[in-house]
Amino acid sequence: MTMNSQSNRALYIVPDEPESTTQEAQERKLSYPLLRVMDLNVSIQGKKILHNINLQIPEKSITCIIGPSGCGKTTLLRSLNRLHDDQADIKISGSVMVDNEDIYGKNVEVTHIRKKMGLLAQRPTVLPMSIFDNVAYGPRIHGLRGRRKLYRIVRTQLMAVGLWEEVKDRLRSPAIRLSIGQQQRLCLARGLAVSPEIILGDEATSALDPIATTKIEELFLSLKQDYSIVLVTHTLRQAKRIADYVAFMYLGELIEFGTAQELFNNPQHPLTKDYIAGSFS
Repeated sequence: MTMNSQSNRALYIVPDEPESTTQEAQERKLSYPLLRVMDLNVSIQGKKILHNINLQIPEKSITCIIGPSGCGKTTLLRSLNRLHDDQADIKISGSVMVDNEDIYGKNVEVTHIRKKMGLLAQRPTVLPMSIFDNVAYGPRIHGLRGRRKLYRIVRTQLMAVGLWEEVKDRLRSPAIRLSIGQQQRLCLARGLAVSPEIILGDEATSALDPIATTKIEELFLSLKQDYSIVLVTHTLRQAKRIADYVAFMYLGELIEFGTAQELFNNPQHPLTKDYIAGSFS
């Protein structure tokens, strides 16, 4: 086993002898990250929340960010999409590279950056409009016109999230009438409608029942063929079920990163071992 230190404390696990071709494929992806976080520091109202985060997110895979409450998971996720821009008294340093473009660079157009990333929040936030208009909202904002073109996008994305057959006869009905699980899938369809490269999820299933959670997890597993997915989860069982890679955070620091198989079966840092063993949560 070799370990590569990417920051002062974070351990990057890279097996010398992968156990399977799947493991080999995962290790190759680490060499071609779509998203790179470099020396990221975030302070809010003078309090340091993230400390020198260095992380590489491989493409077309699921990366889960785990750790106890208050460790900085959501702050890190929001930093990947510049969702802190409207927050007062925040200071950010370092770089977040997407397609070799620093989203915190000078003269970066924020709308352009956010178009590359779809966000799925903890609770679904449907817009106060119809099911159709929810999905069509993003393409319209970005200038797409023409009912046929919009209809094709809406149909394609509702099919992608397994919602088309459930709503095709009531596309003009208010989205708020959908069940909470359906609303979350609608929000995912809305995010996919602008053709992002990355899907971000912040505890995206925590408000859902087990059946709806399973549907969302199955969607993530299917969508990773075309998207890079980064999920904050407080549920170790979920990370074990769906993650290809796992980042463990503690007190605002990235402690350990590696393939899910390696991190869960052979964690290197004592804090990671204790967290996985359930010594703290």
